[in-house]
Amino acid sequence: MNIYTTDKIRNVVLLGHGGSGKTSLVEAMAYLSGITSRMGKVTDGNTVSDFGKEEQKRKFSISTSVVPIEWEGVKINILDTPGFFDFVGEVEEAVSAADAAIIVISGKAGVEVGTQKAWELCDRYKLPRMVFVTDMDIDNASYRQIVEDMTSLYGKKIAPFHLPIRENEKFVGYVNVISETGYRWQGKEVVECEIPEYNKPNLQICRDTLMEAVAETSEEFMERYFSGESFSEAEIRAALRTNIDDGTIVPMSMGSNILGQGIYTLLDDIVKYLPSPEGREYAGINMKTKEIFQANFDFAKAKSAFIFKTIVDPFIGKYSLIKVCSGVLKTDDQMLNYDKDIEEKIGKLYVMQGSKPIEVSELHAGDIGALAKLTGARTGNTLSTKSTPIEYGKTEISVPYTSKRYKAKNKGDIDKISQSLTKMTHEDLTLRVVNDSENHQSLLYGMGDQHLDIVVSRLLNEYKVEIELSQPKVAFRETIRKKSDVEYKYKKQTGGHGQYGHVKMKFEPSGDLEKPYEFAQEVVGGAVPKNYYPAVEKGIQESVQKGPLAAYPVVGVKAILYDGSYHPVDSSEMAFKMATIQAFKKGFMDAGPVLLEPIASLKVTVPDQYTGDVMGDLNKRRGRVLGMTPIAGGKQIVEADVPMTDLYGYCTDLRSMTGGRGDYSFAFARYEQAPSDIQEKEVAARAAKVAEGSEE
Repeated sequence: MNIYTTDKIRNVVLLGHGGSGKTSLVEAMAYLSGITSRMGKVTDGNTVSDFGKEEQKRKFSISTSVVPIEWEGVKINILDTPGFFDFVGEVEEAVSAADAAIIVISGKAGVEVGTQKAWELCDRYKLPRMVFVTDMDIDNASYRQIVEDMTSLYGKKIAPFHLPIRENEKFVGYVNVISETGYRWQGKEVVECEIPEYNKPNLQICRDTLMEAVAETSEEFMERYFSGESFSEAEIRAALRTNIDDGTIVPMSMGSNILGQGIYTLLDDIVKYLPSPEGREYAGINMKTKEIFQANFDFAKAKSAFIFKTIVDPFIGKYSLIKVCSGVLKTDDQMLNYDKDIEEKIGKLYVMQGSKPIEVSELHAGDIGALAKLTGARTGNTLSTKSTPIEYGKTEISVPYTSKRYKAKNKGDIDKISQSLTKMTHEDLTLRVVNDSENHQSLLYGMGDQHLDIVVSRLLNEYKVEIELSQPKVAFRETIRKKSDVEYKYKKQTGGHGQYGHVKMKFEPSGDLEKPYEFAQEVVGGAVPKNYYPAVEKGIQESVQKGPLAAYPVVGVKAILYDGSYHPVDSSEMAFKMATIQAFKKGFMDAGPVLLEPIASLKVTVPDQYTGDVMGDLNKRRGRVLGMTPIAGGKQIVEADVPMTDLYGYCTDLRSMTGGRGDYSFAFARYEQAPSDIQEKEVAARAAKVAEGSEE
């Protein structure tokens, strides 16, 4: 592949709802540009960008892939992203490396929730964008309806650059709004034709919108516009480029991926209208001088790059995908990874064409490439020179809240599973592995049930290990509500010395649920010698780890040793510890034992029309709604306290309730007394496990 300077590069991310046609659009672009000799199909599992085994099996994108396309002397780095919400981390990584976006909408399905989420993502990262409507070869595809829907959502900035020509319910050509000319497809050729009468009213409306936008780019243009002058095509295109760059105009185009129609003009429009990295602002911090380093994709500045994604694949190896932020990276450059404080020789440079690495000699500022086998490098790290160490800001990645417990099917695979999951977490930042030692369980956190199912499938097919997922155990606590007074005598007579420990103790609530216990002694007259006090406290320490009610940790108990007796020969620390453990069990159960359940502070962000459904659902989950806050975009943040036990499966339920438009986050807030029915259920479940001999 040729070497491209910054002005000849376009980094474009494809965004949109799952199934809108992003991957088949990449395939059509790859075919037109000569990368492939025949167009692959998602259904056949032979596309350039969906190269993962899971993607081929499931027929949808799971991870972001880069496909560089050479078009009219320009390199277009296409970032193909997944459309399903469980893989939002992949999308966020791709958007962080892009300079512009194409929002893909299916002409058959119309504007979907994924379209709106894509728009919000572009707003967040201030990305110039275009809209491309696919599936125009399908009978019931309605371009006009999509233009109307998008205009009602986002206003006059939606500007169709092309209008479809249909004959006998077939997509046969298009009208170019800028040049006011018609074109139709004849075999592989595009020939000029008359504009059909039915297109002329729409053409006039679209052209007027464009002319208004052009006029607003300067005072001179405004005067000419009001005096009735027309603009030349070159003036229109230059003005539109400015409008698109600052987001005041969003062009709309359309075509058919399968037939390869409209793709040629889309590639032309990417080159003509979407910005190169040149001149875009991008800054980090020079860690030596602590000053701001304005990289701005300037090839003349010190070399630097950031790793926006990591590929760890058992079949193709490990690659760090980078975007060069300044300077020119060359083969065998020595680079400093400031985050990890290690120097690495980058060896060969590659550009990834899906799963295929293509070696290149250098990468200019603004370009996207790949480095193989960087040992310590992780997604989000910055690579720079030792003389100018740079640190760039980390990409904001969504936090996973869906958790499931996992167990190895084969005990011998535990180490291999741990290593495989570590590799997968390097690749996927929305996957987290948590060792919950308190509840003796290993947890997998992901963006949703589908995400976790795919992790299980990948472990089996790629790493040859099998795990089972189940509902996580919730961390209850045990405490007491009353006072009790007990005594226990521990006596054992064996050959030689016996064992003797005798304690009288009081138990009461300490009032502090942050601490497991408080220990006090009020022994008078040396009934229990002082040297046995530590043994009594050790007995309490052991007892609070697994409470007598349901074997959960104990909190908020005050234990007072006030009397007892000892034997000058047979008493020992062991005997007093055992006496205390038994006294604790009895005293705890006599003091009104209760289960405490963890309460989460939940925030749900939903469009206004769904607040009633969400609040009704929270009530079913024993939630207490604390308030609602309206935010921009016609949305509400609903805040509530919900027991952790009732949050299991909330991700799936919220998506089905809101059509995928709802987001949520939660954090542990405090412990509260569990209702009696929940307590009875937990105690019974615990008793059943003890009877089975299973402690977990």
